[in-house]
Amino acid sequence: MASIPENPLILIDGSSYLYRAFHAYPDSMSNGDIPTNAIYGVVNMLRSMMRQFSTEKIAVIFDAKGKTFRDDMYPEYKANRPSMPDELRCQIEPLYNVIRAMGLPLISIPGVEADDVIGTLASQASKAGMPVLISTGDKDMAQLVDDNVTLINTMTNVVMDRDGVIEKFGIPPELIIDYLALMGDKVDNIPGVPGVGDKTATALLQGIGSIEKLYNSLDDIAGLGFRGSKTMAKKLVDNKDNAYMSYELATIKLDVELEETHDTLLKQVPNRDELIELYGKLVFKSWLNELLEGGTGVVEADDKSGRVGSSAASESTASISTLDNSAVKIDRSQYETVLSEESFNRWLDRLKECELFAFDTETDSLDYMVANLVGLSFAVDEGVAAYVPLMHDYMDAPEQLNREWVLSKLKPILEDGSRAKVGQNLKYDASVLARYDIEMKGIKHDTMLASYVYNSVGGRHDMDSLALRFLQHSCISFETIAGKGKKQLTFNQIDLEQASPYAAEDADVTLRLHNRLHAEIEKDEKIKSVYEEIEMPLVPVLSRIERTGVFIDDMLLSAQSQEIAVRLDELEKETYEIAGQEFNLSSPKQLQAILFEKMGLPVIKKTPSGAPSTNEEVLQELALDYPLPKRILEYRGLAKLKSTYTDKLPKMINAETGRVHTSYHQAVTATGRLSSTDPNLQNIPIRNEEGRRIRQAFVAPHGWKILAVDYSQIELRIMAHLSGDKALLDAFKNGKDIHAATAAEVMGVNIEDVSSEQRRRAKAINFGLIYGMSAFGLAKQLGIPRHEAQEYMNTYFERYPGVLQYMEDTRSQASEQGYVETIFGRKLYLPEIKSRNGMRRKAAERAAINAPMQGTAADIIKKAMLLVDNWVQSEGDGRVRLLMQVHDELVFEVEESALTEIEIKIQKLMESAAQINVPLVAEAGHGDNWDQAH
Repeated sequence: MASIPENPLILIDGSSYLYRAFHAYPDSMSNGDIPTNAIYGVVNMLRSMMRQFSTEKIAVIFDAKGKTFRDDMYPEYKANRPSMPDELRCQIEPLYNVIRAMGLPLISIPGVEADDVIGTLASQASKAGMPVLISTGDKDMAQLVDDNVTLINTMTNVVMDRDGVIEKFGIPPELIIDYLALMGDKVDNIPGVPGVGDKTATALLQGIGSIEKLYNSLDDIAGLGFRGSKTMAKKLVDNKDNAYMSYELATIKLDVELEETHDTLLKQVPNRDELIELYGKLVFKSWLNELLEGGTGVVEADDKSGRVGSSAASESTASISTLDNSAVKIDRSQYETVLSEESFNRWLDRLKECELFAFDTETDSLDYMVANLVGLSFAVDEGVAAYVPLMHDYMDAPEQLNREWVLSKLKPILEDGSRAKVGQNLKYDASVLARYDIEMKGIKHDTMLASYVYNSVGGRHDMDSLALRFLQHSCISFETIAGKGKKQLTFNQIDLEQASPYAAEDADVTLRLHNRLHAEIEKDEKIKSVYEEIEMPLVPVLSRIERTGVFIDDMLLSAQSQEIAVRLDELEKETYEIAGQEFNLSSPKQLQAILFEKMGLPVIKKTPSGAPSTNEEVLQELALDYPLPKRILEYRGLAKLKSTYTDKLPKMINAETGRVHTSYHQAVTATGRLSSTDPNLQNIPIRNEEGRRIRQAFVAPHGWKILAVDYSQIELRIMAHLSGDKALLDAFKNGKDIHAATAAEVMGVNIEDVSSEQRRRAKAINFGLIYGMSAFGLAKQLGIPRHEAQEYMNTYFERYPGVLQYMEDTRSQASEQGYVETIFGRKLYLPEIKSRNGMRRKAAERAAINAPMQGTAADIIKKAMLLVDNWVQSEGDGRVRLLMQVHDELVFEVEESALTEIEIKIQKLMESAAQINVPLVAEAGHGDNWDQAH
């Protein structure tokens, strides 16, 4: 890594910081008046820079409003860029106020870009022999690098000097402008030379030199031998004007007239009183408390050497809470690599003495069913961590401990439920250990789940993101030590000098994250209950379900795949006939041209770039009146089924078990629902024949049956409980058909006289209201006039006034506090609830109404899984296996001889999972396959 001289002039690309912060930090951050995510993110990054580097010479540079000289030169310059979002624009002025109050020089010059100001100051300083550090993520800045000018990308913590530019781009800094001019830039709408990409530009510049030299040596280009070299000279000649104009557009100006010079850019003493006022208004509580407790606002450098270390700037998503997120410093040199039995036994004693230790496995695959254990890491205290290599290919057996011996020693501790363990996604580790006959117990804490329960939409919950967010620490990335793409190494191939600190850091960071997050969870009894009584106990249950897997009839799927292929071919021909020409059915652009240009169909919706949309919602509306969109929808649906399920599922059958094993994810959806991948069991259609045929391929072994038990109308029941509406409560308590009851109330008929069409409409009303559907949406779904749908809704709310009151109260509560809750206390944050964008705010209000119901339903099915799994493990006697969880349904494999008894027992268990003001009803079905059972 390039070194940075002491006391450099630091030039910060504020505009780069601004957009990174806006997109990286959650827009749920607000002071009740405006969003504050971009302000918080930029200030956080500035504080991190000041902690990292000891210097008094610094400036933050932003783009000014309005056009620049480049727009005069080329009116289409940056024409493709969308205008600044309102949610960001309103944060600019308060951000500038904070930066100035921090004592940092802030520069914004009309008519030029921030790059030009930075280039001018960097050039001045370099000529005077002053070291310069430019903090940016903009590749264009590489042209400024020289013997005195260095770049740092605070997102990746990569420092780039002259050698670094050559290593990254394959060319020196003085050819970067030529490189940019040849390639062009879609983002900035710089044309470049068509057909010249990264590799071609590099080959041209390495082989011949600058643009000027290229045009003086056109005959030599064909001999360079790269792909397309023989026709490249003509392309250059045809696009000469564009190439030279692109060169001018890409050139950073070095002579901007400035009042400031490189000598005058000095940090000032922060204005403490102003910062207190600003942080108070912006609700930045931790920084405000820092000042109120005697802080001066001065941010001291942690490392006087200016070395880039582990306290890198946090550019990840910020939590909306006041959780202490001060940076940690991690000394990886203190980690231990355990290579001897003596050393291992010493660590074993430490683990036995701990009340809780962090644990992590390193493997050679992400698939828990085939992953081999490569090594183990532990942390017993912050900074006290070790890695035990077990299966690194390049090490001779005497160099690493025997895996079987290590696991035999660890097995009693890992299987001891009284010894608490913490990990990051411990379900995976538990599943891997199960392959080695170790049933991991004492799974007390999981940092991924702690973060998820704390705030499900506060950002990603992987360890690297959590470390950035809560510790302001940049972990060693896997790609750094293993490489990328097809050539990426598996962990067993990685050199121990790199593998050991990576693995030990995983355990250390996990323990540090736990200490931060658990302290916050302890403060809220409701959140604590969701974490400790629902999410954590579910970890071993899900691990068991995943490892059990489900049998798949691959022959049935193969036959279905062939039939779908025939139908796809027929649909393709039909669409060509209707369109009057052949085209790529999977190409939105070509479909757009056919539908709206050639056939003149009405434009329902536009994309952000202004083009007519061809998304599914648009096609569904058009399909009501036109045959081509209808065929396209059928084609898309069948093609997706074929690629996702009928083709893919047979290939996913595990060779050892003969079953398919999905992966369940607890920390993905906003509301607490589980999701699944490889395969995704949640999205198999049930309302069409092709989807049901896929379910027919999920089969029971000989002598067993598939049992499916699902909750009946659970979200409507939860609505009755939450709203307390008397008529709705009575309908459920008396066991009425809720849709027929609603039809009777809304349409003014006796419940016995409700027709199937009236019940269908009432069902649409019931479920539509749960999802906050408008009269327009209901009209569209039922195919009736809007005024008629509005009358239905008005009558509904007259008959069920408690529901209307619940919806109004929920909107108000959500807007006031920024979140809603499930019955069990799971907090569901709504980042857009105070958005100035009306559409986004309305969507958040709809989500606010639905989230407590969907979230509560998710909590109930999880509680049911815990009850059922406990019974299966203790009293099931091997006669029943829990195979799948899909939405409000649990799917089992049951011995045929015990089917009736077990079906009744599971129904009772599921109905007892929660006590709400209406009965929970679990309906069961069984058969030889999943389709028959449900």
